[in-house]
Amino acid sequence: MCLGIPVQVIESGEHFARCLGQGGQEVRVDLALVGPQAPGTWLMTFLDAAREVISADHARMVNDALAALQAAERGETNFDAFFADLDREPQLPEFLRKAHP
Repeated sequence: MCLGIPVQVIESGEHFARCLGQGGQEVRVDLALVGPQAPGTWLMTFLDAAREVISADHARMVNDALAALQAAERGETNFDAFFADLDREPQLPEFLRKAHP
């Protein structure tokens, strides 16, 4: 499985950027699909290659979801802090509601 990881550009060259990732880790990111980017730009990366430019809000939501995955791995069960933007109870998709009344 491959997860998209948001990173923020620190310094950009023509083909690669130096970026800040999760936990303050610096990563070298391939810019072949998005071109050179200004410092401060957020990128969605897969295997250290930028696939798209994203907003700071999108990066925050993805980072919160990744933090929730890490919390689940630790055995935590309260995820309210990670999904504060949700103002409703989670619901099963329609196709699963029919299968499990």
